[in-house]
Amino acid sequence: MMVPLTLMTLGVLAAATAPRLMARSNWPDREPVLALWVWHCVVAGVLLCCVLAMALSAAAAWEAVRSPVFGFAPRVVVEAYALNTYGPWAGVLALLLAGGGAWTVVALTREVRAARARRRRRRAELRRRSPLLPGEDPRGGRLVVLEGDRPAAWLLQHHPASQMVITTSALQRLKGRQLDALIAHEQGHHRARHDVLLHCASALATGFPQIPVFAAFRDQVHRLVEWAADDVASRRFGRLTIALALVQLNEDSGVFGPCPPQLAQVPQRVDRLLAPAARLTPGRRLGMTACAVLLPAVPLVVTFWPGLNALT
Repeated sequence: MMVPLTLMTLGVLAAATAPRLMARSNWPDREPVLALWVWHCVVAGVLLCCVLAMALSAAAAWEAVRSPVFGFAPRVVVEAYALNTYGPWAGVLALLLAGGGAWTVVALTREVRAARARRRRRRAELRRRSPLLPGEDPRGGRLVVLEGDRPAAWLLQHHPASQMVITTSALQRLKGRQLDALIAHEQGHHRARHDVLLHCASALATGFPQIPVFAAFRDQVHRLVEWAADDVASRRFGRLTIALALVQLNEDSGVFGPCPPQLAQVPQRVDRLLAPAARLTPGRRLGMTACAVLLPAVPLVVTFWPGLNALT
């Protein structure tokens, strides 16, 4: 069982060390898109270790699984894995990992259903507050203005288009390019499909609350997607413009005074926009991107190494 145990060890090491290393680093503040990519690779590497270990353990435990897993592999390749020596623990490990995979699917399904229910409620609320005129297409307008004393703006996802919803109070506070910067921020979320990433992160953290890497992934993703969208808007309209828009939208919400940590994201975003740190050099960004790719690549190398070694 050397290969499955090695894969599980690699998965545990990645899950234990990656969140600590990312928490101690300051470069994610400067490169949120790169940080999101690294988190993608970390989680993909952990999940890949579990999937590959499950496949090999199941192949060792049951002949019915061995044939689909190894397919038309030569006999010498199958013998290189010494599946007959794995023992009874192979079936136990395969069942545990299969249960974890099934629970992941259940958690993701629940998250998708909950997200759809939230969208339906928001669309119903939007139709109640902004009823359609006779003959009006319900998805024809890209911008919907609602009467409201609380400044707010959000993007309501539709297929194939989406609608930007903004209250009259927000329109009164945002001046000129500030409104354009706010719309660019929300469009940045939409183009990067940050909603899909948030759903996946939330599903993993909810389904496996005892695994710290998934909780850290969820928390960091919620923070990094906002910073990435801020950067998209600031490239077009300037950092000061989007910072002023954030202040105007949130100055009456109490987030700029003493507040719980979960509400401190807006002041952090404003500080980051007003006092930006220097970006990493292109060479360093390229190097870190390549290193992140190694995280899901190493489990593949470990898995296929015995078979490749037997063929040489």
